[in-house]
Amino acid sequence: MTDDVIGRLRGEVAGPVLAAGDEGYAEELSGFNLAVTHTPDVVVGLTSEDDAVAVVRAAAGTGTPVRVLATGHGIPNPIQGGIVVTTTRMTGVSVDAEAQVAHIAAGSRWAEVVAAAAPHGLAPVTGASDAVGCIGYTLGGGLGPLARTYGFSSDWARGFRVVTATGAVTANATENPDLFWALRGGKGGFGIVTAMDFGLVELTTLYGGSVLFDAEHIAPVFRTWAEWTKTLPETANSSVVILRLPPLEFIPGPLRGKTVLSVRFAYVGDAAEGKRLFQPIRDAGTTLIDGVGELPASDIALIHNDPKDPTPSWDRGLMLNELDAGFVTTFLDVAGPEQELPLIAVEIRHLGGATQRDVPEGSAVGGRGGACTLTLIGVPDPNLFEKVLPATVAGVLERLRPWVSAETTVNFAGGFALPGSYEASWPAETFTRLAEVRATYDPDRLFPYGPS
Repeated sequence: MTDDVIGRLRGEVAGPVLAAGDEGYAEELSGFNLAVTHTPDVVVGLTSEDDAVAVVRAAAGTGTPVRVLATGHGIPNPIQGGIVVTTTRMTGVSVDAEAQVAHIAAGSRWAEVVAAAAPHGLAPVTGASDAVGCIGYTLGGGLGPLARTYGFSSDWARGFRVVTATGAVTANATENPDLFWALRGGKGGFGIVTAMDFGLVELTTLYGGSVLFDAEHIAPVFRTWAEWTKTLPETANSSVVILRLPPLEFIPGPLRGKTVLSVRFAYVGDAAEGKRLFQPIRDAGTTLIDGVGELPASDIALIHNDPKDPTPSWDRGLMLNELDAGFVTTFLDVAGPEQELPLIAVEIRHLGGATQRDVPEGSAVGGRGGACTLTLIGVPDPNLFEKVLPATVAGVLERLRPWVSAETTVNFAGGFALPGSYEASWPAETFTRLAEVRATYDPDRLFPYGPS
């Protein structure tokens, strides 16, 4: 990139324009995953849609690729060269309580939306972590703690403002509907999303939380969980995770240095009925910690209690078909408490219900046929990221191959590290149509997307 282009950006953009070597360059590019270092030619901190238009205009004139960075939760691969725009300065959420819609600026996180909606008795269909950026998460579909009840989060997107290669446009059910279809699950390669309108649900309380079991109870509780999920109504949501916790002071005393099983639960409805539905899990073993009960919908992030602070991270994700007795036995054999694995978490989320039904006008989201998601999270030691963790996960997945779904969903694809995961992130017809929409709105590939 020439000094002339950087100078032009500095003259037209209100936010910071930083080249490699400039003070603040590295900090502007630092996201949630500290193991990933981005090295674009220039990073631009957007403050408005006008800034985004100026960047795209300059990039188009030189054929320079543009990529977007918000919180950095979903970008596991380093970005090299070109322009990176950051959206962290573009925050703000307003709620139209009568229409039950939140207007969300590009850099906002789910915690902002939850806080803005709660006083109106409303809630967004959010992800497990309220520290994740709303836009990037929703563009990939999004499977949160209430997915069986309300579907993919992208099903609740009502419209977007997007700076495409030719300018800023609105994409919704009536304006640029092909782009709207693609943005609900198609992830990237269309432009810079500067704002999103997102539907809200009437929800003030849940019966939910998590219970944890010591290693000796993992096998019987997991077997119970796998059968129990087959009986649940769509109003009940659950996931399970085997955690290998280090003996460090910040870990609660009862869990420190242990391998434990956490069963998460979220029921939309009467607390007494939620308690009745969850009782088989409590009966399956002696709990170390029982944190399931009635809670405000605004505390939904406590169900998974995901880390909020940036850290080096490594994970792989995919989808599973229905869990049978053979899967349970094999899973416990390869990932159970007797195994010494460099994996801090191995999680399965139960899907089905509303996740299987597309919105009436159709959307690009992939993975509606998956019965569960499987995510394997490595010990956060970058020395293990190149060889040890990939080899470990490859061994686990080889044993679980009979139950691995042929399809996945893009937010769980782990940066397309697994061969074929990019193509598997959407049904073949959807994959082809997404390519056509990208070619329509970005014929010169100003916004590159995909593994190549």
